Amino acid sequence: MIVITTPTGQIGGRLLDILLNEAPARGEELRVIVRDPGKLPAQTRDRVDVVTGSHGDAEVVDRAFTGADAVFWLVPSNPRAPSPDAVYSGFTRTAAEAFRTHGVGHVVGVSALGRGTPAAGRAGLVTASLAMDDLIASTGVAYRALANPTFMDNLLRQVAPIRDHGVFTDTVTADRKAPAAATRDIAAAAAGLLLDRSWTGTGEVPVLGPEDLSADDMARIISDVLGRPVRYERQSLDDFRAVLHGIGNAIADGYVDMMRAKDDGLDDGVRRTPRTASPTTFRAWCEEVLKPAVLA
Repeated sequence: MIVITTPTGQIGGRLLDILLNEAPARGEELRVIVRDPGKLPAQTRDRVDVVTGSHGDAEVVDRAFTGADAVFWLVPSNPRAPSPDAVYSGFTRTAAEAFRTHGVGHVVGVSALGRGTPAAGRAGLVTASLAMDDLIASTGVAYRALANPTFMDNLLRQVAPIRDHGVFTDTVTADRKAPAAATRDIAAAAAGLLLDRSWTGTGEVPVLGPEDLSADDMARIISDVLGRPVRYERQSLDDFRAVLHGIGNAIADGYVDMMRAKDDGLDDGVRRTPRTASPTTFRAWCEEVLKPAVLA
């Protein structure tokens, strides 16, 4: 039995699609935790065991983890939380206890790059995510943290300015090269770990994409794919914070600290190898995901 949290999200939804195709042939049953089962396609609801509620709720995870062998763990965003630690470890603490209680053997979590770098202790949301990994590891489960850089898919939030003004923004230095990963590759990495649970102990599985790119590199690729000029515009951290509407001060600070740390090398601590690289190039992602969204 594999339990999937956030099954309607960007990563969890794609993971569920993969597991629906591959898990039955391996004798695996699937269970999902979801606040609103109506957001799942009807054909999906017919093929999984559905536990309704939040995976931060003790009664919900108690039901969901009964008989579970493995869990996919992803913490939902909480823009009004009192602190980044409340978002990650605070939300996870109840589930961590339930891992022990129900003898869950393997957990795969979505986390971030940065462990061991000079910026790791002052990286806001990432610092809190790494502390969550430590909390889960302390329960004694076999744990793998998917250590991710910035998601390519975050650019989908800027479809309108790309389409209407030929510009996208970020806070990083324009020529700083860094890894970026497609969420579909993160889901695929999670699926591989959940379906082949021969691994033991705790550790990280970096998902680095196939190449390091700067924001200017991305602008050139986007321009080429769309057939129109698109430029990168660097945003100050103060301006970035000012547009975080509806977010509490503590979480806004967490985002700002994370973005500052990324420009200070937070994502530079892992070398790309055949094991840490993931397959989707930024060009392929732009052709298959960004361009259709811009043209829609």
